[in-house]
Amino acid sequence: MNIRTTSLLSTALALLVASARADGTSVVVTPSVVSQYMFRGVRLGGPSFEPSVEVDSGNLAIGVWANTPISDKVPGQSDPEIDPYASYTMTVSDAISVAPGLTWYNYPHANTDNGFFKSSFEPNIAVNVTVAGVKFTPKYYYDMVLKGPTYELTATYAIPLKDAGTELDWTATAGTFIIRDAAKGADPTVKNWGNYYLIGVSAPFTLTKASKLVVGVAYTKGSGNYFKQGSLPKGENTSAVGRGVATISYVYTF
Repeated sequence: MNIRTTSLLSTALALLVASARADGTSVVVTPSVVSQYMFRGVRLGGPSFEPSVEVDSGNLAIGVWANTPISDKVPGQSDPEIDPYASYTMTVSDAISVAPGLTWYNYPHANTDNGFFKSSFEPNIAVNVTVAGVKFTPKYYYDMVLKGPTYELTATYAIPLKDAGTELDWTATAGTFIIRDAAKGADPTVKNWGNYYLIGVSAPFTLTKASKLVVGVAYTKGSGNYFKQGSLPKGENTSAVGRGVATISYVYTF
């Protein structure tokens, strides 16, 4: 485990728990282990530890998510990555809600001499629509540093398994993005664009009143992912691949 990541999350946890106890909100702590770190169809790491801490107070959610590789590190990528985030859900009707949010991506060890950014900032807005038990979420992101939008559609559906005391939570996501400044300091700038999708299922198992274990599997793939600088020919992003991902998480709520 990366010491810097652990220290930051420990500090955040202490502050968030104290805040929760003061005003009656809840804190959710979720250490997770994944077999691959995939982001929008791009492989950013091998087996990784992904802890998160989130405060939920009414419609407001504020948290910190992190990734640090356990092995098979990908040079120039998450080592670690630390992402504070927030969202606020506004209810329109029983079936519709709107949720603006933001994520601040941080890569403290990124080598800027090799074109990597140490941080970027991405506001977003999502619309949640539930039809016949299926939740559809179109979402728009815009990265203020990399200068480009991402368009994404997610559908989720839960199938109860009463005899097993759990449920199957199915998720399908498809997205596309275009970035106009993918390499720090490049002149002319480097564009990057591509598509991705994910299909997965997870199952939560209650351990205690405040905790549960969640196991999941998914397949995700990137396609049509290219880089292009100025008038040079476009080049394929070889990190945009298809991978199966297994996840196990422990969820504890204060």
